[in-house]
Amino acid sequence: MRKLALHCLALLALVATSQGSLAQLAERKVDIYSEGVRMTGTVLYPQALEGKKLPAVILSHGWGGTAAMLRPHAERFAQAGYFALVFDYRGWGESDARWVRDEAAAPGANARRELREVVDPLDQATDIFNAVHWAMGEPMVDATRVGLWGTSFSGGLVVYVAARDPRIKAIVSQVAWFGQPRTAMPATALSRSQSDATRRARGDIGYPPPGAREVGNLRGGPVRESFLLYAPIADILVIKGCAVLIIDAEKEELFDIREHGELAFARAAEPKKRVVIPGIAHYDIYGTAREQSLDVAIEWLNRHLKGAM
Repeated sequence: MRKLALHCLALLALVATSQGSLAQLAERKVDIYSEGVRMTGTVLYPQALEGKKLPAVILSHGWGGTAAMLRPHAERFAQAGYFALVFDYRGWGESDARWVRDEAAAPGANARRELREVVDPLDQATDIFNAVHWAMGEPMVDATRVGLWGTSFSGGLVVYVAARDPRIKAIVSQVAWFGQPRTAMPATALSRSQSDATRRARGDIGYPPPGAREVGNLRGGPVRESFLLYAPIADILVIKGCAVLIIDAEKEELFDIREHGELAFARAAEPKKRVVIPGIAHYDIYGTAREQSLDVAIEWLNRHLKGAM
């Protein structure tokens, strides 16, 4: 009995040591360049797995968010054994921004300003593409096991990217708005977007100022003409060889999930899964339902990015 007790104590000590080592995360800041503009990213991974090839997950934030807001999510993925990369889009958070001409900023040749806190889906998708390119050159990343995690607005962005980059093997798209084809846009929205496109091309208007709130109370003015070319709800039809997880909020109040998560799931190829978390609204996914949604996401990525290990 004494030997058995000692053996059990030794096993418990080993488990405790293992759990402690997994809880210790390595962290470093990285620079990612997107069309010549420096973006700031943070990578997290288990310190005990330093130098090992790991599956990777790249996290991107939604409309008006910053990478700092996703720190708890990145930590959970890292503690689950992933090389987790979270970054700020150009013009957001700690990242640099493009410079654009703005006659209201200063006269003549000095009429330039940083383009900060605007929402341009094509630019932000390009930023995710470049985060993927960066990860593919990281010695600790297994380039055959890379996934994307996106929330809210970026839940559509990760679909847009996965439809165009076959190296993405799994995506998690939570409480996602999947855009709409130009042919499905309300007449007033289509007219406004096309008018903005023409006026901006002719120099009659500039870009939204930092901190603009033109869509509800969301921070970040939209570059409307880019939405004419952005429809992840259609792009999901062409995704192949990528496992798709969609997580919806049952009480979603910002859009109709029948036209977004439900339709996207119906159009996605296998392997796919959809989870509707009961009783929650859109922003509960970051509060009361955060751990539940992360558990579902990690289980999905484990199955499709770790299953071949």
